[in-house]
Amino acid sequence: MILKYTIPQRVKELISLSGDERIYYAVPFDIGKDALFSDDSYLVVTTKRVLVFEQGEPGISYDIKDISAAKALPRVGGGLLTLTHQGCEKVVVHYSAKHLSRYAYIARGINILVSGRFEEVESREYEKTCPICGRAIPGTKNCPKCSKEGGFLKAFVKMAAPYRKDFAGIFILMILAAVTTLLNPEIQKHLINDVLKGNGGMKKALLFIMLMFSLSVGIVIVNVLKSNASAKLGARISADLRSKLFKKYQELPISFINDRRPGELLNRITNDTQHIRMFMEDVFCNLFAVLFIFIWDVVFMMALNLKLSLITFAFIPLAVFLTVAFRKTVSRIFRLQFRKNDDVASDLQDVLSGMRVVKTYGKEKEESEKFKRLSAEYARINRRNETFWAYFSPLLQMVMGLGVLAVVLFGGMDVLGDKMSPGELYQFVTYTSLLFQYISWMNRLPLQLAQLAACLDRINDILGQDVEVQDENVVRDIDIKGEVTFDHATFGYKSYQPILEDLSVTIKPGEMIGIVGASGAGKSTLINLLMGLYDVDDGRILIDGHDKKTIRSSSYHSQIGVVLQETFLFSGTILDNIRFSKPDATYEEVIMAAKMANAHDFISDTPNGYNTYVGEKGYSLSGGERQRIAIARAILTDPRLLILDEATASLDTESEYMIQKALNRLTGGKTTFAIAHRLSTLKNADRIMVIDKHRIAEMGSHEELLAKKGIYYKLQMAQNS
Repeated sequence: MILKYTIPQRVKELISLSGDERIYYAVPFDIGKDALFSDDSYLVVTTKRVLVFEQGEPGISYDIKDISAAKALPRVGGGLLTLTHQGCEKVVVHYSAKHLSRYAYIARGINILVSGRFEEVESREYEKTCPICGRAIPGTKNCPKCSKEGGFLKAFVKMAAPYRKDFAGIFILMILAAVTTLLNPEIQKHLINDVLKGNGGMKKALLFIMLMFSLSVGIVIVNVLKSNASAKLGARISADLRSKLFKKYQELPISFINDRRPGELLNRITNDTQHIRMFMEDVFCNLFAVLFIFIWDVVFMMALNLKLSLITFAFIPLAVFLTVAFRKTVSRIFRLQFRKNDDVASDLQDVLSGMRVVKTYGKEKEESEKFKRLSAEYARINRRNETFWAYFSPLLQMVMGLGVLAVVLFGGMDVLGDKMSPGELYQFVTYTSLLFQYISWMNRLPLQLAQLAACLDRINDILGQDVEVQDENVVRDIDIKGEVTFDHATFGYKSYQPILEDLSVTIKPGEMIGIVGASGAGKSTLINLLMGLYDVDDGRILIDGHDKKTIRSSSYHSQIGVVLQETFLFSGTILDNIRFSKPDATYEEVIMAAKMANAHDFISDTPNGYNTYVGEKGYSLSGGERQRIAIARAILTDPRLLILDEATASLDTESEYMIQKALNRLTGGKTTFAIAHRLSTLKNADRIMVIDKHRIAEMGSHEELLAKKGIYYKLQMAQNS
C-alpha cells in the first residue's frame, strides 16, 4: 500500500499534463542531494513520466519509455530509489527509513508501468490518512491506533457484550446485597434508642434481633449466589477468550507468529485469561454493590447529620488524591511485571524445546544461570510492586482511621449535649465505617483495573489483528488439475526488501519442477507462497487459471501435500500423526499410505504398532523414520500438488534409498516442486528452475541447462569437484 499525498498547489502548477497523461503516485522524500533533511520535496509518477520536485522546485524528469527498471534499495537509516534510464542506473531520490515500504511499492509500480500493464497500477489500492492522528492506513481499514480510543471501558464493554443476561443477573444480586447491608444500621439504631435506652422490653428487643438475624442470613445467601454466579461467568468468559485466542492464532499469518516470542503468546492465552477470571470472581462480583452502597451511604449520612458528614468527607479528598496520584505508577509497574513474566516464560519455552541442543553442548549451567537472572529480575519487580502496596495501603488506612476517630469525637460531644441520640451516633459511625471500608476496597481497585486493562489490551492486541478473510461471494471450491502459473509475482518478508521479484512461469499439470539456487536466493520462499503461508505483494499465483486468493483455503490445502526437510511430528501416536492430514481416514487407508511410504515394516516392529507414542516432535524415532511418516501423511490425502523441501537431506544412504522409492510412488502424476541441494536427485525432473538474484535466471531440463553452461552448469561442476 502507498499513501497518496496531496501535492502543494504550487507544485501542482509546475506539472503540465499532456493529453491523456494522469498522475498515479505523489509522495514526499526527505533527504536532499546534500544528504541533509529536505522539506517540500516530492516524487511524482504519471503514466508517462517520473518527476522530481526538490524544495518546491522542478528537478530532473524521466520518460517512462526510456526506463527499463526501478529499484528501491534499503540502506542504513533510509533508502534510495534508482532507475535504469537508457541503460544507465541513476539515483533519483534519497529517503529516510519511514518511507522504505512506500518507495518499495512505488518501485514495483514503476516496473509495472514500464512493462505496459497500466491497468494493474490503476487497480492497486491506495492508503489514506487517519483523520484523528494522521497515520497512514489502508483505505478499507480502521486506524490501528485510534480504533483503540475509548480505552479500558470500551474494551470491557466489548468483552461483556455477549454475556448481557448473566451480567444483568449479577447486577440484581449486587443491588440486593447493597440494600440488605444498608438496612442493618437503621435497625441497630432503633434497637439502641427504642429498646436499650427507652426500655422497650424483651418482646421488642427480640423483634429487632430477629430482623437483624434475617438480614444477616439474607446477606449471606445473596453473597453466596452472587459469588457463585460471578465465578461461573468468569470461568465462561475465560474459556471463551482462550478459544478465541487459539482460533485467532490459527488464522493469523505465519509472519505474525514468527515475530512474537512463544512464551508471550502462551501467556496471553493462559495467564491473561486467568487474570480476567480472577477479576470477575474477586472484584466484579462486589463492584456495583460497593458503588451502590457508597452513594446511598453518603446520602444517609448527610440526612442524619450534615456537620459530621462534612467532617467525614474532609478526609476523602486526601484518600482520592493519593489514589489518583499513583494511578499511572500502578499501571506502569504492572505492565512491566507482565513483560518480565513473558521473558521468563519465553526463556523456559526455548530451553525446554531445545533441551537436546543444550545438553549436547553442555550448556546446562549457563542456561540455568540465565534463567535464574530472568527469574530474579521478575521477582525483584514483583517484590517492588508488593512493597509499593505495603506502604500505600496503610497510608490510606491511616487517613480513613482518622476520619472515624473525628466522627466519634464530635459525634460523642453532640450526644453529651443532647443534640444526637446514641442510636443515631452508632448508626452514623456504622455508615462512616462502611464508607471508609469501601474506600479502602476501592483503594485496591486501580491495581485490579490496571491488571485487567493490561490483560484486555494484550488480548485485544491479538484479537484485533487484521486477518484477510476470503470473500464468500468470490471464493470457490475447485478440483485441482495441477497447472500452476506465477504471473509477475513479487514477494518480500519486508515489503521494502523483496525476496522474489517479477516471477512469471507456467507449470503444466503432472510436471516435476526442481528448484535450485544459492542459499538465500528464495527457494524456500517460493514454496512458502505455494503452501499458502504468505500472499504475494504484487502479481498473482494462478492454480488451473484461478487466482489462488479466490480458491477456498480449506479446498486448496486439502489438495496439497508437503514433505519438508525438518519433519515435525506432534506428541501422540504414529496413527494420529499420519491421520493429521485426513482425520476421518480409515485404519486401512492409513496402513496403505504407510506401505506406500515404506513405513509399515518399521511401524509394525514398534511395541504398540500404529498406537506407539512418539513423544514431543517425534524424537523417539530416527530421522528416516520420521521422514517416512511425513510422507505417509502426505500420501493419505492423495494431493494434486506436491511440495518437497530437501526431503532426503541429512539421511544415511539406506534411509535415503527407502525414502526416494516412497517419493517416486508419491510424485507419480502429480505436479511436484522439489528443492534439492544435491543436484543428482533432480536429474529426472521435467524442468529445473534456477533462482538467482531474486528472479528465475534459468529454466530447462538437466541436459539443457548443462549445455547452456550457465549458473546450473557451474553449480553442477562445483558439486562434482
